[in-house]
Amino acid sequence: MAANLLKEFEPEIESITLIPSDGGRYEVQVNDHLIYSKLSTFRHAEPGEVEKLVETYLKEGKR
Repeated sequence: MAANLLKEFEPEIESITLIPSDGGRYEVQVNDHLIYSKLSTFRHAEPGEVEKLVETYLKEGKR
């Protein structure tokens, strides 16, 4: 996932962090902003979901 995100958004991303946890839980942060949390949603992201969330975050001015 990280490799795909960097390939697609590398010029716009200062940093990307995948935070693994017990039991397959994980969080994705871009530029210190939480993008997706399996800990919060209690489900795996759908294919392309995290990429779309990153794209939306970057388009909305990196809030």
